[in-house]
Amino acid sequence: MRVAVVAGFQGISPEGRITTLGRGGSDTTAVAFAAAFDAVRCDIYTDVDGVYTTDPRISPKARKLDRIAFEEMLELASLGAKVLQTRSVELAMRYHVKLRVLSSFEEGGPNAGTLVCDEEEIMESNIVSGVAFSRDEAKMTLTSVADRPGIAAAIFGPLAEAGVNVDMIVQNISEDGLTDMTFSCPVGQVARAEKALADAQAAGLVEAAGLVADTEVAKVSVVGIGMRSHAGVAARMFEALRDEGINIKVITTSEIKISVLIERKYLELAVQALHDAFGLEKAPAGETSGA
Repeated sequence: MRVAVVAGFQGISPEGRITTLGRGGSDTTAVAFAAAFDAVRCDIYTDVDGVYTTDPRISPKARKLDRIAFEEMLELASLGAKVLQTRSVELAMRYHVKLRVLSSFEEGGPNAGTLVCDEEEIMESNIVSGVAFSRDEAKMTLTSVADRPGIAAAIFGPLAEAGVNVDMIVQNISEDGLTDMTFSCPVGQVARAEKALADAQAAGLVEAAGLVADTEVAKVSVVGIGMRSHAGVAARMFEALRDEGINIKVITTSEIKISVLIERKYLELAVQALHDAFGLEKAPAGETSGA
């Protein structure tokens, strides 16, 4: 038997230049090879023994998942979970390459780790599969912006050109032809966003009364394919945060996730409360192994 050893983390751009693939790029390399060879499965050995319902350092009740759907893993990775690189999950989902996340430091049997697979291969799952979080977020609000066609493009065009990674976007109800536009971005990009918007105002592209930046917020999200067929997930999430006295600043949703911005000092409390509210420490009935 021959074992090929291939360097990960690097690739070649369309122009022929050697480039790096970013943090976790070796995951993407492994998945690409598995897809090219039509492999049955791609095993990723990392510093954790699988995918957990949340960060065990935040919630001691966090449980290792036997299986998780590609879509759920993709959402968790994009929302702050550091287990797999987002691009590697996207590639695996596109080519239907099963992923198994294993520990590099522990002996694992055939049922070790977490299997990332198609939704159809998961017989039973909780409504919510995990709680993800991003600690270093900022909330920025442009106040008294003219409510007219093209204003969103005038705001977010310069931000995109400046390389600001905008996430949650909320526009308030218009009053007297003016509105407020709120968005979130990584806290490290606040200065870049402020300059881009200042330049846009100086160029007459955007008129606003001011720009308010809140750099003491965090994003907390619940993710689960079960949301598609179960009502009341948002209500349970908001009630759990209410019971802990945590105020929600911004809310965004998709088919399988709900994200909120809250004060950063409440991050750990919010994660623990949501983990308990959805009973994530309990395995669903009939859960199968990740082999």
